[in-house]
Amino acid sequence: MIEVKDLHKGFGDVKVLKGISTTFHPGETSLIIGQSGSGKTVFLKSLIGLHIPESGTISFDGRINTNFTTEAKRAWRQEIGMVFQGSALFDSQTVEENVMFPLKMFTNNSQKEMLDRVNFVLDRVNLSNANTKFPAELSGGMQKRVAIARAIVMNPKYLFCDEPNSGLDPQTAIVIDNLIQEITAEYKITTVINTHDMNSVMEIGEKIVFLKNGTKAWEGSKNEIFKTDNEAIVDFVYSSNLFKKVRQAYLNETK
Repeated sequence: MIEVKDLHKGFGDVKVLKGISTTFHPGETSLIIGQSGSGKTVFLKSLIGLHIPESGTISFDGRINTNFTTEAKRAWRQEIGMVFQGSALFDSQTVEENVMFPLKMFTNNSQKEMLDRVNFVLDRVNLSNANTKFPAELSGGMQKRVAIARAIVMNPKYLFCDEPNSGLDPQTAIVIDNLIQEITAEYKITTVINTHDMNSVMEIGEKIVFLKNGTKAWEGSKNEIFKTDNEAIVDFVYSSNLFKKVRQAYLNETK
């Protein structure tokens, strides 16, 4: 579980995060949404330790990350998996080498043990025959699946995804969403996703945190979004006619 309490972060005179508090639970896909400039990227970077908050705390199963010793921080980083917006694969390395990279960096496993683990996670993301391919030989969706395989190869407790559907067609985006949700539930990972994709919100948003101007303007589930009368989240999510129709249909069915 990740617990955030009264988080503040700014740069110079600009206050970006203004007292955010929330909790992310294991086995649940949690989405951070908001307009550009809302603070969601700074929030995600604070969660993974790239930004140090000015005040407030972020605790991982009761451990406050700013209190970590160097040794404890290294151990904590081994519990984290990260899927970057552009996949961030090494172009000069094969799929197998990309996925094995964290194992080489953080473990003393034998080559056979590492290869067995790599093959296991590649099979889990339906890429069991892609070991020798290079990123340039893969589609965008396949590259994203390699990134997910690399993120879970260390069997992380916490998984962070930054715009995992960026650049993908809608059908492939659904595949990636479903894969992340399945892995989260299967391995009881605490998963936090930074996204602007409203389809993701409606499909896998077991918990949604909506940021506006650096504050938490709303939080709830994908089902609660349909029922809320919070103007900020309604204006943001239902800016398109399609989602307005979906919401109205839901409200009509539940009357």
